[in-house]
Amino acid sequence: MILIMIPLGRFYLFIQAPAGNGKKVEIVELAKGSSLRSFAGVLESRGIVSSARLFALYARVRGGDARIKAGYYQFSDGMRPSQILDKMLAGDVYQRVFALPPGYSMYQVAEILEKHAIFRKEAFLEACRDRALLDQLGIAAPSVEGYLFPGSYNILPGRTEREVVREMVERQLKVLKGYQARAEKAGLPLAKLLTLASMVEKEAIRAEEKPTIAAVFQNRLRLRMRLQSDPTALYGIRAFAGKVSRQDILKPTPYNTYLIPGLPPGPIGNPASDTLEAVLNHPTVPYLYFVARGDGSHQFSSDLTAHNAAVRKFLRSSSTVSAEAP
Repeated sequence: MILIMIPLGRFYLFIQAPAGNGKKVEIVELAKGSSLRSFAGVLESRGIVSSARLFALYARVRGGDARIKAGYYQFSDGMRPSQILDKMLAGDVYQRVFALPPGYSMYQVAEILEKHAIFRKEAFLEACRDRALLDQLGIAAPSVEGYLFPGSYNILPGRTEREVVREMVERQLKVLKGYQARAEKAGLPLAKLLTLASMVEKEAIRAEEKPTIAAVFQNRLRLRMRLQSDPTALYGIRAFAGKVSRQDILKPTPYNTYLIPGLPPGPIGNPASDTLEAVLNHPTVPYLYFVARGDGSHQFSSDLTAHNAAVRKFLRSSSTVSAEAP
C-alpha cells in the first residue's frame, strides 16, 4: 500500500502545485501533429511544469491527449497543471492582436507596433520600403503607403516585419481588385485612387461626409485649383490632429498641397474600403471649399466669400487654418 500511495501522493501534489511563483511567462507553440509527450518536454524545459512525464500522464488520464488544440499558448510557472491543460483543451491560444485604424499612415502604424513591443519602428518602416518586397507585391511606389489594409491582425511570435507587411498589403490588394475596373473607367489609376482616398480618409470624421469631401477634391482637381488639404502639409512630419498652423502650410514638402498643384505624389495614409467607394461614387455638388465646424462635421461652400464667412464663424483662433482655407 505504501508503494502505491507514494506515487499517487506525488501525482496529486503535481496536479495541485505550480512549478514556480508566476514570475516566469513563456509563449509555447503546440505545432499541428506534434505529440503531447514532446510538448510536455518543452513545458518542463521552459520551467512551466516540474515533470513532463507526469503532465503527459495527467493529460491522458483526463482524456486530453487527443483533444488538445494546436497553436501558441502563453503560460506562467504559477499555473497549476490542471489550469494549463484546461487552457489547451479550450483552445485558449495566445493572441497578440493589432488593429490598424483607417487613415493611419505607415509612420503611425510603426509607432503603434513599437509602443506595443511587437516590432521596432525603424525595422517596420524598412520593411515598408523594401524594394524586393514591393516588386514581389507589384507595387511600383517607393513604399507600401496606402496599400496596408485597415483591420485587425494577430501577430504571432516569430513573424517578421516583412511577413506582416505582406499580409497587410495582400488584404488591401484583394479589396482594390474589386474597384479596379471602375477606377480605370473613372480615369483614376489605383495609385491615384489610393492617394485621393487617403486624403478623404484623413479629412472626414463622419463617414457620411466622405462622398461630399471626395466631390470637393474632384471639383478642385477639375478646375486645377490647389487642393489645400491640411493633412498633406503634415505627412511624414507629424500626425494630423485636426489643426495645422500657418507655419505648417507654408513648409515646403513634396506632399503639401497648399504649395504643389494636383495630387501629392502618393497616399498619405491607408484608406478603408468605404472611402474608396466614396471617391468612385461621389455626388455631383457645386462645393469647392469646406471647413471643420468643430463637432466632427464640415461646412461646405461653393464660393470663396461664403467659405471665408464659414472660416470666421467656425475657427476659434486665427493662428490655425482649416482644410480648404486658401
